[in-house]
Amino acid sequence: MDYGKVAFVGGGNMARALAGGMLAAGYEPSHVLICEPLAEHRKTLVEELPGAVVRADNATSVAEAECVLLAVKPQILGDVCKPLAHIVQTTRPLIISVAAGIRSSDIDAWLGGNLAVVRVMPNQGALLRLGISGMFANDKTTELQLRAATNIIATTGPVIPVSSEEDIDTVTAVSGTGPAYFYLLVDMLVRVAVDLGLDYDAALALVLETARGAGEMAEQSGETMDSLIARVRSPGGTTAAAFDYLETTDFRDIFSAAVVAARDRAVELADQAHAAGQD
Repeated sequence: MDYGKVAFVGGGNMARALAGGMLAAGYEPSHVLICEPLAEHRKTLVEELPGAVVRADNATSVAEAECVLLAVKPQILGDVCKPLAHIVQTTRPLIISVAAGIRSSDIDAWLGGNLAVVRVMPNQGALLRLGISGMFANDKTTELQLRAATNIIATTGPVIPVSSEEDIDTVTAVSGTGPAYFYLLVDMLVRVAVDLGLDYDAALALVLETARGAGEMAEQSGETMDSLIARVRSPGGTTAAAFDYLETTDFRDIFSAAVVAARDRAVELADQAHAAGQD
């Protein structure tokens, strides 16, 4: 599976998740290069990722790498990429970005152009190797490079390829943002249960195990969500009462509008990054 040296530019949570996944999958530790400017974070990375090469500067590791994985905040990605352009124009690595809302064309331009760039939108579950990621590759990416990118990202969970870069914005709104939607639902159910008299710990356990079971059922049953709901929603029963109430509100429209707002914000971030990169 080893593609060669992979330089992580940025040592935050997603870099830790991906690097940890690679090591757990048997990747050669000395091929995992992590660039992190903060000394206390470097100390943590050395402890958590034994054998990985952890450095303060980007240039040294990027110059050695067959793959450069950009894992910094979207707002600073341009400033991080531009000083590396002269290096990657010589070494021609595969570029993978996990920065939300930054288009592959801008990343390519900041790095000097004509590079293989793969955009990935992972989610928080990657920290437990229970994530899922959307992936888009530009037209400079070879089949070998695409397989390498897929293998690297798949160490934290399934990878869903998309053919249009615009679809990554939808992935961002659905699965990138998605964990927060589920946390909100968990929180609401627990709060209602406590208000109705249940102990907090009991309420939390009931909600989390219900969520776990529902997720497994949805994945394994092969049934539509409407069919699964119907199996719980007996006529005249408690689920029917809950759904009858929900259907008197605009809850579906409200939730759909929230997801669209997240997608639109991803587009807006890309536009802002593009405009800033022209300065």
